[in-house]
Amino acid sequence: MLLTEAGDRKMEAVRAIRTVTGLSLWNSKLLLDSTPVAVTGPDWLEVANEAARLLEDAGAHATVLCDWCDRPITRGAGLLDPAPCTGPWPAEACRASWPPAAD
Repeated sequence: MLLTEAGDRKMEAVRAIRTVTGLSLWNSKLLLDSTPVAVTGPDWLEVANEAARLLEDAGAHATVLCDWCDRPITRGAGLLDPAPCTGPWPAEACRASWPPAAD
């Protein structure tokens, strides 16, 4: 997940980064000040979406990227991105090319 902008509520965003990453407040602030920056590594789509939601609720702007092909994943229903996968792995495994799993 990529933190793209700090937003106006920086203290809330620092706390949200701390919640998502487990970093100290100081390191969370350093991370926030170095946007755009990857906040989490490859993770489950649901976990990345929840982390992005926490950051956005705190006023920051976050983008979830497909760990297969680095395309941005739009949260919502339907195909996440209709473009074909250009990653190094089989397109069938690309999470950005397939609808989210039904709960």
